[in-house]
Amino acid sequence: MRLADKNAIVTGGAGGIGRATALAFAAEGARVAVVDLRADAADAVAAEIRANGGSAIAVAADVSSEADIQRVIATTLAEFGGVDVVFNNAGIIRRTTAVETTAEEWDLVFGVNVKSIFLMCKHIVPVMAAAGGGSIVNTGSGWGLKGGGQAISYCASKGAVLNMTRALAIDHGPQGIRVNSVNPGDVNTGMLLEEARQLDQDAQAFLAESADRPLGRMGEPNEIAAAVVWLASDESSYVTGSALVVDGGGIA
Repeated sequence: MRLADKNAIVTGGAGGIGRATALAFAAEGARVAVVDLRADAADAVAAEIRANGGSAIAVAADVSSEADIQRVIATTLAEFGGVDVVFNNAGIIRRTTAVETTAEEWDLVFGVNVKSIFLMCKHIVPVMAAAGGGSIVNTGSGWGLKGGGQAISYCASKGAVLNMTRALAIDHGPQGIRVNSVNPGDVNTGMLLEEARQLDQDAQAFLAESADRPLGRMGEPNEIAAAVVWLASDESSYVTGSALVVDGGGIA
């Protein structure tokens, strides 16, 4: 197993890509801390992992809160004894233009999508460095690379994630810490339906449009999870600062 005896934290772990990755980490031998704002949903994922023979805990947290991030790390260390892998996956989207976006919405998106990664890395890097290294994977987006319509705060936040990932890789590579980003296109999760609702569009038509790419379909959460497992594992031991695009050819 590629993550045998590793300890992992997954933020936004209760649904979609986060849930799929938490399950994949556990299937590869990792002990997993499932972190989400929704306590019941995080509990359900952790229980699913344990029912399949894995080891997992659930931690309810607001990832934009420094105190909550510190509590997540402390809880994981107390339960598992270390942290080898972090998947910074928590994210939200607001489908609005600059004119339509409020300052409060901008701060909310950046708090969840960007500040949370900064806070996690601020506090987990010393832990990983003391243990000799680790792997951090951040969720970016194809729109962080090329932009998109009616989602200015989301696009800006995901662009920030890409360059923050590169900066972290440069700063902490000498400590044995690899930092990479995975950049999905449209994936078959609840977030897509939420986007359709925000744009007041027919859900089925929106999903059909999302499948318009060279491979002719949307991605599935387990396909993104497979890429994250690779980045988290020693199979990618000479990969850091990368932006791995997993989008069916949508930005090729």
